[in-house]
Amino acid sequence: MGKKTNKFSATEFGREVEVPQENSFYFGQQNFKWMLIGLAFIVGGFLLMMGPDANTVDGKLDPNSWNDGIFSIRRIRIAPLFVVIGFAIEVYAILKRK
Repeated sequence: MGKKTNKFSATEFGREVEVPQENSFYFGQQNFKWMLIGLAFIVGGFLLMMGPDANTVDGKLDPNSWNDGIFSIRRIRIAPLFVVIGFAIEVYAILKRK
């Protein structure tokens, strides 16, 4: 078997030696850009879901009335789609290599 040797010589013993440091960040600039885009989609989706609840008409709570606005295409189809697209972009941003 071969004998292992140190990289350092006896004259360098006790001295501080500079060790080259590598970039320890896994994510690059493109990853962070995609993460911000995904976050914007998620926040936009939740903002599109906002609105009055089922018993609010003209800004006032009325238990005897029903607001069909909770079943709008914006709140039922488009907003959740934005949130799912945002999460898919986040997964892509995390898995993308530099």
